[in-house]
Amino acid sequence: MMVPVLRMRPGIQLLAMAAAMMLSLFDATPARAQVTPFMQAVAEAAAGDPDIAAFYKANRYKPIWIGKDSRDRARRAALLKALKRAGDHALPVASYNIDLLQANLRRVKSERELGRIEVELSRTLLKYARDLQTGILTPRKIDRGITRQVPLRDRTKLLTTFANSNPAAFLRGLPPRAPEYARLLKAKLLLEKKLGKGGWGPTVPARALKPGQAGPVVVALRNRLISMGYMRRSASKSYDAALQKAVQLFQYDNGLTTDGVAGPGTMTEINKQIEERLPNILVAIERERWMNIPRGKRHVWVNLTDFTAAIVDNDEVTFRTRSVIGKNIPDQRSPEFSDVMEYMEINPNWNVPHSIAVNEYLPRMIAAGGAAAGHLQLIDSRGRVVSRGAIDWSRYTPGNFPFNLRQPPSRGNALGLVKFMFPNPNNVYLHDTPSKSLFSREVRAFSHGCIRVKDPFDFAYELLRPQSADPKGLFHRVLNTGQNTQLPLETQIPVHLVYRTAFTSPKGRLNFRRDIYGRDAKIFNALLRAGVVLRAVRS
Repeated sequence: MMVPVLRMRPGIQLLAMAAAMMLSLFDATPARAQVTPFMQAVAEAAAGDPDIAAFYKANRYKPIWIGKDSRDRARRAALLKALKRAGDHALPVASYNIDLLQANLRRVKSERELGRIEVELSRTLLKYARDLQTGILTPRKIDRGITRQVPLRDRTKLLTTFANSNPAAFLRGLPPRAPEYARLLKAKLLLEKKLGKGGWGPTVPARALKPGQAGPVVVALRNRLISMGYMRRSASKSYDAALQKAVQLFQYDNGLTTDGVAGPGTMTEINKQIEERLPNILVAIERERWMNIPRGKRHVWVNLTDFTAAIVDNDEVTFRTRSVIGKNIPDQRSPEFSDVMEYMEINPNWNVPHSIAVNEYLPRMIAAGGAAAGHLQLIDSRGRVVSRGAIDWSRYTPGNFPFNLRQPPSRGNALGLVKFMFPNPNNVYLHDTPSKSLFSREVRAFSHGCIRVKDPFDFAYELLRPQSADPKGLFHRVLNTGQNTQLPLETQIPVHLVYRTAFTSPKGRLNFRRDIYGRDAKIFNALLRAGVVLRAVRS
């Protein structure tokens, strides 16, 4: 006969498991220690969180928060002070339930209540630390183009380290240490204070203005730029050289063509209010937390919204070039991630992505009986080149086309003469291009997702410089063979594809770029849902 199994509700199971774990710890001692109500409450409260449970088990269920000695008081005081200032870091202050924590600490009446508050304080610390170190949000849940892996910390280790550290110093050490993080916090506070004083003042009531004009609208433009910090006060009513220079500086800081003419695009950006700019900064701060990793003393930094690719050595940009990024359409937007550049491929083949092959080239080849796109080779499943004349094109559709398309090395190759490889699941890399005219555009989103660079040879020389006394000669000796060749980098270089609509210069000058893929708008809305708020600071 089957013996019935006693089934407990999930909550009862957790409590029973917690009690069993705690008792097993003390059963192992020579003389069984007394299990106090406080210890029992800690085990029960921590049972649903394996990391907290592991910490208290290793700590033999001793308190780190609610004890009577000075160390516990210092921990409580340091945490509460940090939580109250969480808004300085664009964190969701309300989510930490500060008032409730303080009220519970004041009205505690039993050891069991102390045990529950003990665990709640540890849980709050871990949430705050996670938010501050590696971000509030999970990037991939916001937009599938953000494939960045957030560097989450070990929660049990964090509690252990905190318990053995100076609490105030430990909490001060949690934020990202990248200089950009500190500069963004400073920029955030400056704009919050400016907002508290009324903002940048009236917008400019004109669609466009140009040098030589005069009148009240020019005065409005001048006053706006003065308030934004782009020029000194002046009584001039004309669009003179000083105003033109201020407009150019504003255009530079906003990724616009620096012609000194306040055209419609420039005027749109000038008339944006602080309330429209602060979200970009809050999102950039969150993105910095997602990238709280060593970036490499030397690394490649590709800011998609800025349409640039740069080499950075010891936090200083040593090379920069323009770039073209993916079109703003589904499946062609360039992703965000970090990887490591291993080699450059000189005289590359272009293996046409299957989606491009069947959607763009195949219909033309079928219509022309195989005569179209003659610059591309047909490659079978064994890697052999197949003659177009041997193909019955009427048999094939996008759903059953069995061949790959490949463009062999040439100056007209879609990848140009060199590509820079950091193998990744996104199949995205940097490369040359024969389409040089696109680099003169202000907005450069034209590719299928990979990053085209304007000065690929100079980029290659700079990458090879650490391993060759003659990087230019090394590169061209390989290039001149005309053969598809991989040239390894002796020291592999981290590559970071980022998306920053707000960033600073090393001197702290604030820059803004347009949210071309709409990703930052999604992130900001998610931050608002998480409890982050826009602040106006009145001093």
